[in-house]
Amino acid sequence: MYKYLFGPVPSRRLGMSLGVDLVQYKVCSLNCIYCECGSTTELTIDRKEYVPYDIVTQELERYFQNNPTPDYITFSGSGEPTLNSRIGDIIQFIKQNIHGIPIAVLTNGTLLCQKQLRTEILSADVVLPSLDAASDLAFRKINRPFRDININQYVQGLVDFRSEFKGKIWLEVFIIPGYNDNINDLDLLKKAFERIEPDIIQLNTLDRPGAVSEIRSSNREELQNIVNYWQLENVEIVAKSPARKSIQSYRSDIESTILETIQRRPCTLEDLAKILGLHINEINKYLDVLESDGKIDTVRRKSRIFYKKT
Repeated sequence: MYKYLFGPVPSRRLGMSLGVDLVQYKVCSLNCIYCECGSTTELTIDRKEYVPYDIVTQELERYFQNNPTPDYITFSGSGEPTLNSRIGDIIQFIKQNIHGIPIAVLTNGTLLCQKQLRTEILSADVVLPSLDAASDLAFRKINRPFRDININQYVQGLVDFRSEFKGKIWLEVFIIPGYNDNINDLDLLKKAFERIEPDIIQLNTLDRPGAVSEIRSSNREELQNIVNYWQLENVEIVAKSPARKSIQSYRSDIESTILETIQRRPCTLEDLAKILGLHINEINKYLDVLESDGKIDTVRRKSRIFYKKT
């Protein structure tokens, strides 16, 4: 059993991905309205050693002594991994001791304005930042950032990182109808893309209920219309969750256990993680598939989302 490693999970972008979680639950610089992990509990830009370097590296050593090789080692989790001040040291440990496995960093990108952080993650193979808006109004409505973060600084950090980073940048854009799909916001985003020059721009949308109830997902036609409007060659729509079933690491026993658990009583994401002893991100991957297959329903009670069997 690992405390800071999870998976490998069936990632639709990274195949069989071993997750490394470097912050406690929902420590983040943003409080995005669409976050499937729920509302941020500690909104901060304070970088520190949220989880111990020594324990993370010990877990990595133990994992690779006893398990098959994943497609990626991915820094992600239920918060913002770049808030951990030792992320660079852990990347260097992997590069020196675990050979041949690419490193991915999933980040909201808000801290890339810091030169020190950019330097720390230069050894990664692929960085997957997000940028959902290029106007301050849409940014604050969608991402609800820590008070000291502004959109110009955010975009400039991505631009600066592109100029320094030799690996791949896959920029994720989360489309929320009525929030960032109007012509003005789409034009501003395109201008930002032209400055950032990511290798790929990946359009995503809501799979399951987010932190706020008044939002909906974009359908395939709406996303394709955006792709057509931008007329950029490197834009793709991220595949829907059922494709995860074809990934080697997808486990039908976990799917069955989730269904058996919520058949007894509705559970929140946190409930399922505690009951099953799995990381929240791992549970989330299976919930995406189960909801797409029509096997579960969601019920919102006050600010909490419960899952039940259909």
